[in-house]
Amino acid sequence: MLKRTGKVLQIASTYMGTIVGAGFATGQEILQFFTRFGYWGTLTIAIATAMFIWLGSKMMLISSDIQAKSYEDLNKALFGEKYGRWISHFMLVVLLGVTAVMLAGAGTIFYENWNISYQAGLLITIAACYFLLRKGMKAILTVNAIVVPLMLLFTVVVIVDTFHTPGAGRFISLPSDHSVWAAWASPFLYTAFNLSMSQAVLVPLGAEIRDRKTIILGSWVGSIGIGFMLLAGHIALSVHMPGIQQYAIPMGGIAKQLGQTVQFIYVFLIFAEIFTTLIADIYGLTLQLQERLKWSRSMLTILVLLSCFVASQIGFGPLLSTLYPIFGLVSLGWLYLIIRKRMAIKT
Repeated sequence: MLKRTGKVLQIASTYMGTIVGAGFATGQEILQFFTRFGYWGTLTIAIATAMFIWLGSKMMLISSDIQAKSYEDLNKALFGEKYGRWISHFMLVVLLGVTAVMLAGAGTIFYENWNISYQAGLLITIAACYFLLRKGMKAILTVNAIVVPLMLLFTVVVIVDTFHTPGAGRFISLPSDHSVWAAWASPFLYTAFNLSMSQAVLVPLGAEIRDRKTIILGSWVGSIGIGFMLLAGHIALSVHMPGIQQYAIPMGGIAKQLGQTVQFIYVFLIFAEIFTTLIADIYGLTLQLQERLKWSRSMLTILVLLSCFVASQIGFGPLLSTLYPIFGLVSLGWLYLIIRKRMAIKT
């Protein structure tokens, strides 16, 4: 019983750590996908949470059944040999782009908050990634087991402070000028992008866990945790609408009100969230490349890190604004395919 509970928590924390990236921590994702739609935000967060439970567990169960070595195996099982290979080719490019964005984000945090140069920040992050990833999936599970409880603790601090703020219930009645159709599309766009990106780590994780009940419970706990953090962020941001929209890092404005110590923890958490996503993506990329090239994992890890280092010279802002809209649109197509094919494989 204790062993299963431990595995469930490992799956849940890794799921949460992979989904909750830098955009989530800054508050921009919550603002753009949910809070700007006013009172619809709470309902659309519930829809997104349900989709994380359903499709996250679906992905890991199929990966466990077919013993997938990488996300290409999953895509071939879902969409056939030909289309599965093409989807995986594109996912490889997407993951490289997202990994470069994450690395650039880490470098920016070193420069803007800790008075360390952007290039030095990149190199420190790369070195930490390389040494951790030598331990494989074990390192990802360990890092998430540390970071995710801290994220949850910070979320609780924010929500408790919000409930003591005048207008704490604004999220129930907050008006919005945006289209209702755009509001209803947002949870699908949000889950599409995040789930397609999380393939890199959830597929090998599912393949490692043989017990179906453990996978399902882990998906439920992880998804509810994601939903809780989304809702907490949404409630906190709603109190400060519409003025909060002018901030590049909306949650940073809220964290400042809680004092310097909380603000320092918040900046550390942004870095930690970037780092967890970064090592998860690099791990998935190296597994994918290893299946194709048959090179050693260490060599491929170095190759991926160097490629991302070169791409990160473009900078965090330009990379984010150029790549993410394209990836989001393609991810919606992937979500449609995985939902449409859901009955093709017994789970």
